[in-house]
Amino acid sequence: MKSLLSTLTSRGPHRVLRGNLAIAGQPGVVYTPENGLGLPAVAFGHGWLTGVGNYRELLEHLASWGFVAAAPDTERGPIPSHLGLATDLLTTLDICTGVRLGDGEISVHPDKLALVGHGMGAGAAVIAAAQRKVAALAALFPAPTAPSAETLAPDLEIPALILAGATDVSSVSSNALPLTTAWGGEAVLRTIDGASHNGIIEGRRALAALGAGKHEAKTARTTRALLVGYLNYTLLGDKTYKPFADPEAAIPHTQLVDPNAPQEEEERPKLSIGTVAQLLRK
Repeated sequence: MKSLLSTLTSRGPHRVLRGNLAIAGQPGVVYTPENGLGLPAVAFGHGWLTGVGNYRELLEHLASWGFVAAAPDTERGPIPSHLGLATDLLTTLDICTGVRLGDGEISVHPDKLALVGHGMGAGAAVIAAAQRKVAALAALFPAPTAPSAETLAPDLEIPALILAGATDVSSVSSNALPLTTAWGGEAVLRTIDGASHNGIIEGRRALAALGAGKHEAKTARTTRALLVGYLNYTLLGDKTYKPFADPEAAIPHTQLVDPNAPQEEEERPKLSIGTVAQLLRK
């Protein structure tokens, strides 16, 4: 697994092309391998106060491994519509499957589609999956949305990979635990060692003004490798990558999480009798 993870951390063998979805009426970008027919495709939803430019390396990485990676660049404001982003994700899939890309040498297989998102984009991906069946879903550091992704998850029987930051998986900004618990199909929840939920965001971003952490290169590399491995198995059926979808497989730099296990409560400091007496006098 260590060798396989290391391989997937590096870019794949394909030369990458970039296109503009706006030509087809949907603001956004699409990254593709140089050529290929019947390719798998990923529609990607961005996080809060970010845009597709903050995920360029992630999208290019997917394309270098043979995936068509397309992302709508909408709902970027402080009060986004999660339903709107979900609708744009479905429109993006329609474009990928209905239009010959590149110079006509690139096409997408309609049965090899996945929805992927980060933060609120992960929730939007769940909302979109509730409206149209896809082969797989990946929620990268998911955040709460309206409508709630957890209320839709029980009806989704597709496989799901859910990644969370080891430092904030139980925080109010993450719904990774309840989303995994509610998932109707087989869901794998992994935390990435030392990662925070905004660590994969690239470049300058509006979130920095709100005190968000910096880009975490190690988190981004591990996330890209886990995502490619998981999609290689679930979309392409390559058994070499089965451990990435195995809820019991150990993968370096990650920890498997059982969402049904009791959560440890923080131990409260004990006060001595003398301290209590001093507090009472005050």
